[in-house]
Amino acid sequence: MKVLVIGAAGKTGRAVVEQAVAAGHQVTAFVHKADEYEVSNVRVIEGDATNSVAMDAAVLGQDAVLDTIGGKTPYKATTLESSAANTIIASMQRNGVRRLVVTSMIGEGDSEVNATLYERLLIATFLRGADKDKAAMESAVESSGLEWVILRPAILNDDPAKGNVRVFDAETGEKAHKITRADLADFMLAQLDSNEYLHQAVTIANS
Repeated sequence: MKVLVIGAAGKTGRAVVEQAVAAGHQVTAFVHKADEYEVSNVRVIEGDATNSVAMDAAVLGQDAVLDTIGGKTPYKATTLESSAANTIIASMQRNGVRRLVVTSMIGEGDSEVNATLYERLLIATFLRGADKDKAAMESAVESSGLEWVILRPAILNDDPAKGNVRVFDAETGEKAHKITRADLADFMLAQLDSNEYLHQAVTIANS
């Protein structure tokens, strides 16, 4: 597939790009500064994810879009992710691209019941700025009319892939603890051609 990875220079984005290339996809990496991004076998487009012209150049001709954008100062109030999501959605609608997979975080929506006490404290403090922005992003995605999947990972780490990802049900209230970025990337790519979680916000973790 022709896949656009937005936020490709971030830790999660890099994991997604690496695995997408390994899987044989034609990857376009959308980054803020191309001269700081050196990855083989990918097409690189530089731009601001809230700029519609730059986004149209990246989205045109793609089969799917993977949004891995995350702010560097999640404790500060921001509209980065929601603004970018609105730009991405509008561009996909204009260019006839249907499949959109985005990363959010545990604690959003009904996944709050799956968050541990530590995660709730983290959201209320260090992630307090990102929290509202991600909620607005999710709302935009859910009302987009696209073929969307929202992923709400538990606390991310850079450990090697464990090869197992669990989906947590809000009805059980079971706590989701951690997930490696490698496993998040693998699960994200699995949504490219699967309808199992289509039009759902999914809480995931290794344990």
